[in-house]
Amino acid sequence: MLQKNKRSEGFTLVELLVVIAIIGLLSTLSIVALNNARQKSRDAVRAADIKQMMTALELYYSDTGAYPTTVAIGGKIASGTATYMGIVPSSPKPWIDGKCSGTDAADFAYTRDSLTSYSIKYCLAGNTGGIVAGGHIATPNGTADGVWP
Repeated sequence: MLQKNKRSEGFTLVELLVVIAIIGLLSTLSIVALNNARQKSRDAVRAADIKQMMTALELYYSDTGAYPTTVAIGGKIASGTATYMGIVPSSPKPWIDGKCSGTDAADFAYTRDSLTSYSIKYCLAGNTGGIVAGGHIATPNGTADGVWP
């Protein structure tokens, strides 16, 4: 009787485990990179929203001679029939991940300091567009860094 050579077809268990480990490592690395990109995009949206609010407030001031008394998240910046910002945005979620403290660190906080001045507190989780991470105050004169720890 002739004995045939046994030929193995398919993958061994070790080969399958190595491939699964490589796929797991690659997926972990891609998720970490995706989370960093998400944080940067949220910060870019925060910074852009603040710039839009500042522009709307300056247009309001130009027409009325004073800044609005209150600006509510979800409300609008308007005077009479003129609308300067249709919907005041809220800070994108998830919020800051502990970069700033205080109850107003999670969202934008507008305060009119006088008829000719205002402040908007906001926080960035990472460096964005030349603005460092942490708390900031936007005023008619620009943005100040590090307003809270």
